[in-house]
Amino acid sequence: MSSPTGTGGTAHKVVKREAFGSRNVFILSAIGSAVGLGNIWRFPYVAYEGGGGAFLVPYLCALLTAGIPLLFLDYSIGHRFRGSAPLAFRRLNRKTEVLGWWQVLICVVIAVYYAAIIAWSTMYTAFSATLAWGKGNEETFFFSEFLQMGKPTDGVSFDYVPGVLWPMLGVWAVILVIMVLGVKKGIGMANNIFMPLLTVMFLIMVIQAVLLPGAMDGLNAFFTPNWEALKDPAVWASAYGHIFFSLSVAFGIMVTYSSYLKRKTDLTGSGLVVGFANSSFEILAGIGVFAALGFMAQASGQGVNDVASGGIGLAFVAFPTIASNAAGGSIIGMLFFGSLVFAGVTSLISILEVIVAAVQDKLGWARVKATLVVTIPIAIVSIVLFASTSGLFVLDITDAFINQFGIMAVAFVTVLVVAYGVRALPKLATHLNGRSTFKVGLIWRLLVGIVGPLALGYMLVSEIIAKTSKPYEGYPGGMLAVFGWGMVAAVIVLSVVLAMIPWGPNSKAKNDPEYREFLAAEGLEPDREQIAGGTGGEGVRS
Repeated sequence: MSSPTGTGGTAHKVVKREAFGSRNVFILSAIGSAVGLGNIWRFPYVAYEGGGGAFLVPYLCALLTAGIPLLFLDYSIGHRFRGSAPLAFRRLNRKTEVLGWWQVLICVVIAVYYAAIIAWSTMYTAFSATLAWGKGNEETFFFSEFLQMGKPTDGVSFDYVPGVLWPMLGVWAVILVIMVLGVKKGIGMANNIFMPLLTVMFLIMVIQAVLLPGAMDGLNAFFTPNWEALKDPAVWASAYGHIFFSLSVAFGIMVTYSSYLKRKTDLTGSGLVVGFANSSFEILAGIGVFAALGFMAQASGQGVNDVASGGIGLAFVAFPTIASNAAGGSIIGMLFFGSLVFAGVTSLISILEVIVAAVQDKLGWARVKATLVVTIPIAIVSIVLFASTSGLFVLDITDAFINQFGIMAVAFVTVLVVAYGVRALPKLATHLNGRSTFKVGLIWRLLVGIVGPLALGYMLVSEIIAKTSKPYEGYPGGMLAVFGWGMVAAVIVLSVVLAMIPWGPNSKAKNDPEYREFLAAEGLEPDREQIAGGTGGEGVRS
């Protein structure tokens, strides 16, 4: 449809903003984004290393004092300013648009490598049916036979691995279809299907794992508290770091998703449901994983501490070993890797939606065009880099640096700018309280403005010291320069460049009658620059 822009009566095409069908679909989608690969393969080991049952103390503190408050912050910005991350931050204040693009580019990087892990999990779901890796050969099979891994010193390889290439093509094809269908018919529908399936599959897997011989040894190792660990600041930093990553804070995801909500939606109530549902899944994952590791320890005659691991080693070496030795191992393997696939897909579509929504808002493009222009190039880069024999090395470096110096850095800068640079917390608190059952006030502003920056700043400085004191995991300097430090610097520089590009006449910044209707319904007025389609910040008046 066409609508006047208010600039001399000139009409431009307006792309109607999509929306979730209901609050429940939003909650499922937000949980789908939060519940990802890290919940299953990262949290159990982080908790075990952080003092077992005692780790739940800093973990819950981090959830209540930083995770949920910052989740509320994302919801308030996205819902109040009705846009993708760049547009929402631009409407908050013209000078903060760069924060939105910083988050968008982080999502670009993550999307590129996330598809590779989903492809591996897809293949391992199939391998589990016949235990194709061979008993006692699990590690060699994954690294040498499946990934055909080279050496880090060989640099980036363009020798492609068919067993990775074809499933990656399949993953991207499925993702492309979901994204083209849009927010309601694609993302909402996918989460309505995948999240219940993920929950049921994972519950069955956990029940099977708990019934294995030796499971109680693993659970004792997981839950027995080591109170001495709570004296270590690194354990507290680990808890806060995990919560930030786990809840998808500062990815632009929750800003974008909340912009698709209807005007009168319980934002804080939704945030509490998402936060506690995510943590419940993580604890469930810890029970399932450590019950299985207890079985593995008993079968191998080792202690749980000898077989406990996290990340890729847990998923693609330890769990195949468990499946090889357990009665009904094929079923355990298919349920575990199937869960990884579903968790990965729901997270990846949320990551891509941040990018697609930003392009739509900036250029005023229709859904299909924006999706194709965004997804196809990302898919090509993804396949080129990660379907090769060097894919694992590039993935490891990129993941470590974008998480620590991308997500953590932008979260740190964002809370400082929003709290002190543009002093927006009172206005955002008012917006949250105007439609939510759980009210926020001074305590919320203190948590966002003081606890958040302190925790993020401490972790950021610690990681900079750790990464500069010695080469990460002993990788060659050239690879670290390109896929580590270089990639982080490129994301920051490009975010500034994108923020400097003018918004076109069809963009949401210049031509958004729906947003004006929202402001009118809220009893707010945009400033004259907004009405004229100018480049100023919103500066709303009540």
